[in-house]
Amino acid sequence: MADLEIRLLRREDDRGAFACGEPALDRFFQHYAGQNQFKLHLAVTWVAVRDMDILGYATVAGGSLERRTVPDAKLRKRLPDYPLPALRLARLGVDRRAQGLGIGKALIRHVLRLALAQRDHVGCVGVVTDAKPDAVAFYDGLGFSRLEGVREGVLHGDPTPMFLDIAAISAAVDAAG
Repeated sequence: MADLEIRLLRREDDRGAFACGEPALDRFFQHYAGQNQFKLHLAVTWVAVRDMDILGYATVAGGSLERRTVPDAKLRKRLPDYPLPALRLARLGVDRRAQGLGIGKALIRHVLRLALAQRDHVGCVGVVTDAKPDAVAFYDGLGFSRLEGVREGVLHGDPTPMFLDIAAISAAVDAAG
């Protein structure tokens, strides 16, 4: 989508019409994304916009993970035993009108570039997300691995914690150009 712009959420953006089909994601975007970004400074939300319409969003925040949870044993051995800086993909939603058009993948590519910038400026070992059950296959297809020993994902229907390491991110972004 050549005319798609990915930019930071603005206070004046109309979020009321957004509907991705997942009520919790819609509610977050409509009622809490702005508060978390502009008032509480907990996270920032990036929006995919075409002709002033918000077609999708990705909310990211700083995060960390413990070495013991890193899926790759070789990488785990190289890392120190203290909280590791990561970029947390907290929420991702695509409006029903735009599903299947590659908006989610465009937002993920943007998040991966943010992780590389974080790596270069403050440190980052990768991207962590809590995938909803219906989204696990999407993240699997992008190369994410399940995190072991993390409390979420224990019960059926709970999110599955997933991770994509910074080397894989770098390779993917370099390959995409």
